[in-house]
Amino acid sequence: MNDNTALISEIRSLLGDSEHKAYVRSFGCQLNVSDGEKIKGQLKKMGYTFTESEAEADLIILNTCAVRESAEDRVFGIVGSMKKLKEQKPSLIIGIAGCMTAQSHVADKIKQSYTQVDFVLGTSAINALPKLLLEALKGAKFSADITEYDDFSEVAEQVRDSSFKASVPIMFGCNNFCTYCIVPYVRGRERSRRPEDIIAEVRGLVADGYKEIMLLGQNVNSYGNDLDGEMSFPKLLRELNSIEGDFIIRFMSSHPKDASKELIDTIFECEKVAKHLHLPVQSGSSEVLRRMNRRYTIEKYLEIVDYIRGKDPDFSLTTDIIVGFPNETDEEFRETINIVKNVMFDNIYSFIYSRRSGTKAAEMPDSTSDEVKSRRMRELLDVQREVSSEHYKRFIGRTMRVLVDDTAKKRDGWLTGKSSEFIIVEFEGDKSLIGRFVNIKVTDAMNWAVVGELISG
Repeated sequence: MNDNTALISEIRSLLGDSEHKAYVRSFGCQLNVSDGEKIKGQLKKMGYTFTESEAEADLIILNTCAVRESAEDRVFGIVGSMKKLKEQKPSLIIGIAGCMTAQSHVADKIKQSYTQVDFVLGTSAINALPKLLLEALKGAKFSADITEYDDFSEVAEQVRDSSFKASVPIMFGCNNFCTYCIVPYVRGRERSRRPEDIIAEVRGLVADGYKEIMLLGQNVNSYGNDLDGEMSFPKLLRELNSIEGDFIIRFMSSHPKDASKELIDTIFECEKVAKHLHLPVQSGSSEVLRRMNRRYTIEKYLEIVDYIRGKDPDFSLTTDIIVGFPNETDEEFRETINIVKNVMFDNIYSFIYSRRSGTKAAEMPDSTSDEVKSRRMRELLDVQREVSSEHYKRFIGRTMRVLVDDTAKKRDGWLTGKSSEFIIVEFEGDKSLIGRFVNIKVTDAMNWAVVGELISG
């Protein structure tokens, strides 16, 4: 990892004593949000303050997502609109970072067609930000670094969006190559962070008062596979669980093919690890899973669910589902509906399949109409609402420990938070409770949350 001390010092000298504001906007997943916090951390060292207004900014960085082509189109539209900002303020510096830029053809398109952009920064090149920014400040027309570095950034300082919830990436990249997914092509192969760095970061966050630690990776279950047996994900969870302090450990995402009994046992045995597992099934059909290259069958998925339910029938499970994968038949869709009914997920995150150039699925012919896909999505959501409405009733009468997130959007004087089971909980309470753990006696259940009464703070 390069030492940027001299570059940062030179930037601070160029900026002088006057205030320079940066606008950083992150799109997409939690990993992108975490990268955006690292970018802000570097900018803070350089002397920048932050603004939520593009018009006020002296520096704009868009931290992009490439999962769907519509996300790329949206960013290109935003970048295009910034041409006027640049004309009005020629000193404005514009940078594009994130997954979009990891594709060389996108970086070339930006250079050729969006001359208002000063630099492009790849997903694993955050440490190159001072170099690129210094070049822009000195008048360079365009700079780029989209190299896939193995020694990914261990940024010491981050500007986090929350004072009590922190995301901690534990690995980067993906080796799975699901046929619908661009991630392995834009974030590279799996690389695990050193366990001592992760443990030190979490220990520091807990010491600073953070109450929720979210461990991030495209497939956290495969953490450590590249560390020569030094550390596995269950072992890492146990190490973090042993850190003194009052906090909860969450993680995402888990790939079913790597969800071991050891991992499940660890979740149950570690008191600080949330009693919830997000386990993306994607489809209830083994044949569709084969076409997706998910590398497990529905029978294998249900074995994992059965092992969990055998330990606790009420354990909280959530999942991802793609509706309308190329040539999905009515029978295959019915298998997905059956999985939702039988597993009784607390929540599902569902998406209509979106063709993504550069993936294997984009080359598949598709005879299923958009109308059919939309109808299936509506049915899936209706079924899940019924499941959630019934399944959430199991919490009525129970006391749930809740980390308070914010004020409730629709009820004055109410707060909202999440339980260990990742269930949304709403209750009456004072704003001073935000960022604290409280105990809530659940009195009612809806299809998206439970309601309760504060019994202690």
